[in-house]
Amino acid sequence: MTLRSRRGRRDTIALALLAASFGCAPPATPRTAATAAPACTFANPIVAGADPWVVRRDSVYYYVQSHDRRIWISRATRLSEVFTAPARAVWTAPDTGWNRTNVWAPELHFIDGRWYIYYAAGRAGPPYTSQHAGVLQSTGDDALGGWIDRGPIYTGDSVGTGTGDRWSIDMTVGRIAGRYYAVWSGWAQRATTDKTPQQLYIAPLENPWTISTNRVLLSAPDADWERGPELDLQEGPEFLQRGGSVLIVYSTRDSWLKEYALGQLRLRDTTANPLDPSSWTKTGPVFTGNAEVFGVGHASFVTTPDGAEHWIVYHSKDSPTPGWKRSVRMQRFDWPTERGPRFGAATTSSERITLPRGDCR
Repeated sequence: MTLRSRRGRRDTIALALLAASFGCAPPATPRTAATAAPACTFANPIVAGADPWVVRRDSVYYYVQSHDRRIWISRATRLSEVFTAPARAVWTAPDTGWNRTNVWAPELHFIDGRWYIYYAAGRAGPPYTSQHAGVLQSTGDDALGGWIDRGPIYTGDSVGTGTGDRWSIDMTVGRIAGRYYAVWSGWAQRATTDKTPQQLYIAPLENPWTISTNRVLLSAPDADWERGPELDLQEGPEFLQRGGSVLIVYSTRDSWLKEYALGQLRLRDTTANPLDPSSWTKTGPVFTGNAEVFGVGHASFVTTPDGAEHWIVYHSKDSPTPGWKRSVRMQRFDWPTERGPRFGAATTSSERITLPRGDCR
């Protein structure tokens, strides 16, 4: 998610299935070879939307999104069906307070028997200068059950004092060597314009709703491929782990332009200190758009229940022209080595993709 003048980051995300996306069974009536969708395949894009977050717990997939000042969750036992499964509004922004509007990029995490939603919201905008990370906690182990608002999570430079808090969005959490860490996109100082450079920060968690130390600047957009014509930024960080590899995959460059892409940070090894920026190596871009797919970014990662297939779920712009009208896509990726993934090329709408393992009816 970004600061943007956010026509596309308004609170409206369409849920309509894009035409001819999925072909899960042979057609009921004859069609020509030119128009028939092969059985058990689908094509990108899947649905309209942005900042897609999909997570699997056991054999159930959850898809969380925000629109109309609410956070919605849908679930399904098939990855290809979770995007159009019935969605339930689990939380509505209050009419007053720090988080009353501009609810952005919710993420759903299961930690120690409870679900947690990390999201960003603010008091007003545009400009979006009051955005801040917040946390919701489930009352039980059912993601579609009740929720408690744990309030904003401190993301500043004077933890424990109540001062020095800073703008923050796109918070995610991950576990490294038995300890949970939060990573987010933030500003170095307060600002009066939302066209302020964004960088990635990290801090350990005392519990799922409390940062235990001052933030640490993890990475700044200092590479040529991270610098935009209007704004240098890093946002949408997500943990991606396999074996001994710990990665943070993030979005970079101007989110409203077709050059939006993914970069990657890799922790040297699990014995390295995650709070030491020198423990991480930057690589990028690791996933980009092409002549038909524009501005790919803000991804989440999920596997099939048997762990055999790895999928990236991401959004792209609907047009090469500047703006935030976007759609959700997904495709398989692999791990040539344990040290890092290979995402390949963004698939175009003319390519049929085999459904995730187990999804074909």
